[in-house]
Amino acid sequence: MVTSRDVARLAGVSQPTVSRALRDDSRVSGETKRRVREAAQLLGYVPSEAGRALSSGRTRRIGLLVTDLDNQFYSHIIAPVHRELERLGYQLMLHTETADNETVAERLIANGLDGVLLATSTVDSVAPLRLRDRGMPFVYFNRVGTLVGADAAVVDPQKGYREAVDHIVGLGHTRIGAVLGPANTSTAQGREAALRAALAANGLILPEANVRRAPYSAADGEAAAAELFDLAERPTALFCGNDVVAYGALNAARRAGLSVPDDISVIGFDDLPEAAWPIVDLTTIGYDITGMARAAADLIVRRIEQPDAPNDESRFDSSFVERSTVAPPRA
Repeated sequence: MVTSRDVARLAGVSQPTVSRALRDDSRVSGETKRRVREAAQLLGYVPSEAGRALSSGRTRRIGLLVTDLDNQFYSHIIAPVHRELERLGYQLMLHTETADNETVAERLIANGLDGVLLATSTVDSVAPLRLRDRGMPFVYFNRVGTLVGADAAVVDPQKGYREAVDHIVGLGHTRIGAVLGPANTSTAQGREAALRAALAANGLILPEANVRRAPYSAADGEAAAAELFDLAERPTALFCGNDVVAYGALNAARRAGLSVPDDISVIGFDDLPEAAWPIVDLTTIGYDITGMARAAADLIVRRIEQPDAPNDESRFDSSFVERSTVAPPRA
């Protein structure tokens, strides 16, 4: 049976260099990688993941914890996370959880992962505490918890909301509504604060009567928007916690016989690819979602390989994306 030591002898390098070269480690020169790969191909050597795990103490598997695979947001981050981890020599293992509870960390640890990307954290989540106490590296992705500090890849909503509010105020909107995300998520809290600050800068407020908080789903977005559309003085512009919620708001408007954007303007957040489809053409607030996914992958690998490094945050700016679901309010 051909081993990595056989490849090392043929390529004229050490056995650890063979492992690093076949993982495409940046510390190995391109010429050395070429020699190692040619030697491995000539000998018919296939690296053993089990052997790697035994020799290194690592499985080179990283988990991504999500809540709902039906949510389009997750479907657009899985591929770039997978590609970046593969480039770095790791495998992506997808894990789903309907609620963040005390058993999450134990189940993740039981799967033999080297680290975890947490995309489901609430501000009061205990899972990061459990992971920290068990020595499991993790990175916050999109949402962050407040009980434990950690590396994070997040979006800064402030610039996008300033641009969006300036735009709708310029069109003449003064009655503003919002369907925000769950109150115990950092994304909902940050976006609400950014929206209120942008409105205040324009001399406007967001009345609590015009606010609904709901899970990030189309069905919940539709139900919440329908309540706002039934108000005696319904808003003329509706900000939604994300694009998926905005899709639900568009459905609610259609069911209520309201024209978008003539009767109600709708603004999302995330700029998912579907938002640009001509049948949707959603005005939204966007950012580099693929870049953020890659940054999260880079952060978790760094945390695994440099466990004592200081915490790092990759923060991505947002910007207003104008499409056809916003127009001046009807007189």
